[in-house]
Amino acid sequence: MLRLYNATRYSLMGLAAAWRSEPAFRQEVVLFILLAPLGCWLGDNGVERALLLGPLFLVLVAELLNSGLEAAIDRIGEEIHPLSKQAKDVGSAAVFVSLVSVVVVWALVLY
Repeated sequence: MLRLYNATRYSLMGLAAAWRSEPAFRQEVVLFILLAPLGCWLGDNGVERALLLGPLFLVLVAELLNSGLEAAIDRIGEEIHPLSKQAKDVGSAAVFVSLVSVVVVWALVLY
């Protein structure tokens, strides 16, 4: 039980840190808060509601991973390095792909 407690506490600390330091995460949380109820309302059944909500969670996960990646790279050093740039760009691309998945899944489910 102690491990579960600590894991939960660390996760909540991570969410709080992302909320404080990442404007993109805050924007995506607002997007989630606006679209999640809409997805629940527009979905005709449990499967459709799950399909509409799933990509919204995926965006948050991708943003959290991207933020962690960027923090780790920035911790290594401030000098510009091609591999650091590539890692940050790939993390950003993951967020972009997750946002595209929201549009594609919502379009396929609703139209």
